[in-house]
Amino acid sequence: MQVFAILPAAGLGTRMAGPQPKQFLSLDGVPILIHSLRAFAAVQRVTAIYVAVRKPEMERVQAQVSDYGFADRVHVVEGGDTRQESVVHALDALPAQADDVVLIHDAVRPLIDPATIDRTIDAVVEHGAAIVGLPAIDTIKQVERTAHGAIITSTIPREFVVLAQTPQGFRFGLLHKAMTEAIADGFVGTDEASVIERAGHRVAVVHGSQVNLKITQPGDLELAEFYLHQRALSPATK
Repeated sequence: MQVFAILPAAGLGTRMAGPQPKQFLSLDGVPILIHSLRAFAAVQRVTAIYVAVRKPEMERVQAQVSDYGFADRVHVVEGGDTRQESVVHALDALPAQADDVVLIHDAVRPLIDPATIDRTIDAVVEHGAAIVGLPAIDTIKQVERTAHGAIITSTIPREFVVLAQTPQGFRFGLLHKAMTEAIADGFVGTDEASVIERAGHRVAVVHGSQVNLKITQPGDLELAEFYLHQRALSPATK
């Protein structure tokens, strides 16, 4: 069994309001994308990593991959206009068999740890599909959007809610079939799990962490820097 990781990195990151996509911003002196690649490269079971980027960025990413010593593990492919298109492009490039495992990870979740990646692989082997998720802490309200603002329609018990993170992992055959059907039907999922759910397959949840945050807004960089420094000080990382 082989394990492949796909990092969609073709987004423009407009919410960061900066001159370049957020996956290329510096975190502790290293591009965010490289932090994410390091985590997957540290997992022995990961056979290869595929990064899907916009065509103008392919040469730049290939150079970074070489500079940081990942040339033998990382392949750069052209992404699409949407996350789903980028994932499909990468899937088409994989030398995978139906029972192989594919992990999809947000390129801008740079603090994912190898132990969580390993646990996700184990869950995919057992269930066929699994995502990393964080149990909800706050009270969850369902609302109706109106011209005058949001109106609460119900309260959703927290024990029934998890906040989806990545990686999200699946057997290659299952994911490829579900993605092909989604494209044929014009369905665009909010994440890979939603495409699998639509296909009628159950998805297991692996316990996540608040440290595995997604860099979306400028303040997230400061928080990621804090977590990164705390990790460096932890005896478990030394």
